[in-house]
Amino acid sequence: MTADEWHAIVFTCVACSLSTLCILPFGVALGWLLARRSFRGKSGLETALALPLVLPPVATGMLLLRLLGRHGPIGGVLERWFGVEIVFTWRAVVVAAAVMSFPLLLRAARVAFEEVDRRLEGVARTLGASDARVFWTITLPLARRGLLAGVVMAFARALGEFGATMLVAGNIPGETATISLSIYRAVQLGEDASALRLVCASAVLAFAALWTGERMLRVHRGRR
Repeated sequence: MTADEWHAIVFTCVACSLSTLCILPFGVALGWLLARRSFRGKSGLETALALPLVLPPVATGMLLLRLLGRHGPIGGVLERWFGVEIVFTWRAVVVAAAVMSFPLLLRAARVAFEEVDRRLEGVARTLGASDARVFWTITLPLARRGLLAGVVMAFARALGEFGATMLVAGNIPGETATISLSIYRAVQLGEDASALRLVCASAVLAFAALWTGERMLRVHRGRR
C-alpha cells in the first residue's frame, strides 16, 4: 500500500463516519414522524426523501453542485457569511455521502419505530410518563437495534459513493479522493495493481459493514 492509498482508505472511513453521524438525528426524527403521524403530503415527502436511491448519482451530484456552489443558494450564503467553502473540499465528500445514504437510514428508522409495541408506550403514559420520557425510555430503546442496523447500512452505502462525490467534490489526491475515486483514477492511469489493492480494501470494508448490519437485523428479529 502506498501513502496515497492509505490516505484514501482512512479518509473514506472518516468521511463516511462523519456523514452517518450528521444524518443520524434527522433520520431518527423523520423516521419517527413517518412511522407515527399521518398528515397531508406524507406520501410526497416519503417519495422525495427516497429520490437519491433511484436518481442517477451524477444527477444528485449536479443538484448538490448547484445548491452548494459559490453562487448557489446554500453555498453562497455559507461562503459570504461564514467564509466556509463546500464544493471541491472534504466537506463536499461528507455532504454527498450523507445525501446518498440518508434514504437507507430513514427507511430503517421508520420500520424500527413501526415495530415498537405501542401498548407499552400507552402503559407508560397511564403511569404518568410524559411523551418525551416515553420516547427516550421506551420507544428509542426498543427501536435501537433497527436503528443501529440502519446506521451500518447507511455507512456501507456511503463507502461506495462515487457519482455524486465526483461532481461536487472532484477527485483531488490527498484532499477529496475516496476509495472509489482513487480506484477510478488508478484505472485511468493504467495503475492496475493500485486499483486492485483499493478494490480489495473496499471489499473488506463493505463486507464488514454489511455483515454487521445483517447480524444486528437477525438479532433484532430473533428477539421480537
